[in-house]
Amino acid sequence: MQHSSYLLATMNKEQLLTEPFLQLPTETSIQVVWFTEFFGTRHQVRYGEKLEKMIPARTSKLTRVREDAKSRTLEAYQSLTDREIWRHQAEITDLNPGERIPYQVTSFQENKAIRSDIYTLTPRPKKGTNLKILLTSDHQLMPMTAANLQKVIETIGQVDAVFLAGDLVNIPDRASEWFDDSRGGAFFPCLQGRANYTLIKNGIQTIYKGGEIIQNAPLFPAIGNHEVMGRFSNSTGLNEQFKDAIPQFIAKKLAEDTAAISENWLKNNAFNTETYEEIFSLPQDKYYSLTFGDIRLVVLYVTNIWRNPNLEPSARGRYYENQRDLDSPSHWGYGQHIFEPIAQGSPQYQWLEKELNSREFQEAKYKVVMFHHPPHTLGGNIVPPYTDPVPTIERDATGKVRSVRYDYPQENDYIIRDLIPLLESAKVNLVFYGHSHLWNRFLSPKGMNFLESSNVGNSYGAHLGDKKRPVPLDRNYAAIGNPNGLPAIIPNIAPLVDWVNQPLSYIASNDLTVFSILDTEKGTVSSYRFDTRYPDSEVIKFDEFDLFSVGEI
Repeated sequence: MQHSSYLLATMNKEQLLTEPFLQLPTETSIQVVWFTEFFGTRHQVRYGEKLEKMIPARTSKLTRVREDAKSRTLEAYQSLTDREIWRHQAEITDLNPGERIPYQVTSFQENKAIRSDIYTLTPRPKKGTNLKILLTSDHQLMPMTAANLQKVIETIGQVDAVFLAGDLVNIPDRASEWFDDSRGGAFFPCLQGRANYTLIKNGIQTIYKGGEIIQNAPLFPAIGNHEVMGRFSNSTGLNEQFKDAIPQFIAKKLAEDTAAISENWLKNNAFNTETYEEIFSLPQDKYYSLTFGDIRLVVLYVTNIWRNPNLEPSARGRYYENQRDLDSPSHWGYGQHIFEPIAQGSPQYQWLEKELNSREFQEAKYKVVMFHHPPHTLGGNIVPPYTDPVPTIERDATGKVRSVRYDYPQENDYIIRDLIPLLESAKVNLVFYGHSHLWNRFLSPKGMNFLESSNVGNSYGAHLGDKKRPVPLDRNYAAIGNPNGLPAIIPNIAPLVDWVNQPLSYIASNDLTVFSILDTEKGTVSSYRFDTRYPDSEVIKFDEFDLFSVGEI
């Protein structure tokens, strides 16, 4: 049950839909963004020590956000319904490096002024500035996300930026998941200290507000599989559309009118990241790089569609097509296909090569690369290998399709074969990622650190011992452990232990929530855990490692 004040606020469309948040800082500027459910007569930001300066905002409309019968909203939707949401963005351009000043946004609805609280902003930090960066991933409206982010603020205080390695929500075109899901744990409320999520553990009911974070610190996200919508429809539900992504070359083959194929056509008939791109302001929409203090951050679009690992013939999964769909290729899932190529020679790979050779990258003290799909993990989503599915179609004597299966050759894993050697040769300090909803870290022989810190709200477990991944018996996919060789490192401060008191190299819990902090003053990444079963318990720092350069170990 949520508080009545929260319910009244979300029902009132004459309120701001979000508090403001910060994007795209430069040496002397930053973007302030917020949302409303009304177009308004004007929108502005006041800033300065006495809020004496004013800049108007530009307004645009989100084009694809909708609700449906599965939306968790106060207003019941019986069918697909467009939702009118307006985005406002103002660029503050006369800032001084190192100076943090107050700001406040105001939206005018006719003669009524609707104001945010007062927050602070600062431009991009100069080199040598001591920073604390929140490393987080896979929020997805999960049960412990609000608790996790509340504990960040209570433990660390104000952070200087958020690096978020994908899977921000579950269904990217469902507006309420971003703004006002009635359970109280939507994306923006959790990161703005406006959540109202009730968590019940051991019979104890605790309400978590999340953390007031992105009003005062810029957010830098990566695209995960949950930022990608599938084929657009005016009839099927949003969950079904999300799952219905197909490769672009397949969409072209299935096209009835090849003359109609365009970039926009492919967005509607294959997959798209339109809502994600419309919500955020980034250096580039899908992959990008930037300097932030002593950090050069490189964000890649490395993710594929999540298909069911179930081996039953009724599953449209990673390894097989659903048997009842065999006569209808338009209903096939086409395996766990990749959205944006990262193989050597692809446009993204070529862009990355140029970035890694840039002066900005070469001169950075800390070189951090963030993407969604894990190169190393004990989680389930690293299997099968990250490569294009190879189909085998079996037919009977009449030509009728009897089975469709997909193989993923280990030697063609693009992350391991192409991406990681490139990053290691560039002396990257940290590769940060998510996707499997756990915490574990790894270290390459040459000293490159790998961290997965995505046990924010729930976990699907670590695959060791008797907990095996579901994999076809006739293929050589790893059922346990890290398929790509590196051993998981046992936390060096306060590891958890198993039933025989042996330290564990991971956290995969639905009671413990984890966050990590990159500290540029110390050159460390520290990880913390909080046990939600005991709301009054302390947050425990359980691991810390140095971001030494490759070759220094």
